[in-house]
Amino acid sequence: MIDPFKRFARPGLFLFDPETAHGLSIAGLKTSLMPKCRQPDDARLAQTIAGLHFPNPVGMAAGYDKNAEVPDELLGLGFGFAEVGTLTPKQQDGNPKPRIFRLVRDEAIINRLGFNNEGHEAAFRRLQARANKPGIVGVNIGANKDAEDRIADYVAGIRRFYSLATYFTANISSPNTPGLRDLQAKDSLGQLLDAVLAARAEEAVKAGRRVPVFLKIAPDLTEEGMDDIAEVVLARDLDGLIVSNTTLSREGLMDQRQASQAGGMSGKPLFAKSTAVLARMRHRVGPGLPLIGVGGVSSAETALEKIKAGADLVQLYSCMVYEGPGLAAAIVQGLSKALDREGVASISQLRDSRLQHWLSAKV
Repeated sequence: MIDPFKRFARPGLFLFDPETAHGLSIAGLKTSLMPKCRQPDDARLAQTIAGLHFPNPVGMAAGYDKNAEVPDELLGLGFGFAEVGTLTPKQQDGNPKPRIFRLVRDEAIINRLGFNNEGHEAAFRRLQARANKPGIVGVNIGANKDAEDRIADYVAGIRRFYSLATYFTANISSPNTPGLRDLQAKDSLGQLLDAVLAARAEEAVKAGRRVPVFLKIAPDLTEEGMDDIAEVVLARDLDGLIVSNTTLSREGLMDQRQASQAGGMSGKPLFAKSTAVLARMRHRVGPGLPLIGVGGVSSAETALEKIKAGADLVQLYSCMVYEGPGLAAAIVQGLSKALDREGVASISQLRDSRLQHWLSAKV
């Protein structure tokens, strides 16, 4: 069967530089011309994680809808949840262009965007306009490059979006803001989480509801680094981890010319590395803490493998560049078929079933 996206739309989009093509895809979603996912929800794919009811486990990762322009349109494509951002208090342009690069043979992306976004206020206005609509929309928060107090920027994100966010993600793992990943160090991470969770507690009292907070970590952590994160997280009232952001590794890439570009790599080559780190974090934090698996999710098979490696939910973004806007719906449909084959009543029953395999994976 001919895939119309790969046959017609993708070659056209790939005539443009990646950042322009990204803008065109956002514009296309805004027109409402994209076909919506019409398949009914499968109750076997639904889960309650961190107190939130997810209709299916497939989410859009942060980085696509940086300015909260199309969260409802993304949900209409079949995603069970959508995450906007990364949002910083002040508008910032990010790094100089060009700053996104396709590695077509590898089905990978390298970016060094640097948290380019329109800032809190622009996103707040858009999210406020959809405040009464259904659907899980998370807000990914970060710090401005020139912030004198980066922790204060994360606290500002909690306070500004508390009335509108279904959940928050504190993004401390982008490699494209100098020094940001230093917040993953044990002492710094403790200080960050203490401040963020204190702000969440204060806002929860005002709002009468508790909004979950997740932490997004890098795939390039050492074993000691993973130990430290697990220790800090388990000592606090954090709601879960997102594993993982982009990688600085270039191992095994075919496109060596583009591989020399600076920035974080995502897409299919990240799958094994990110899944192994996911399993190692699951092993460290135990069965109770929710984990969201990200990195190289390109099919129902890879999504299910993340779940079997320890994820409760998964997210994707880069693989949609290569597979098209129907990817989420195709994965959801494929997961339903997988549950038929596995003979289980809930996808949660498959979590951790290949944990030992991924714990021993050499990546």
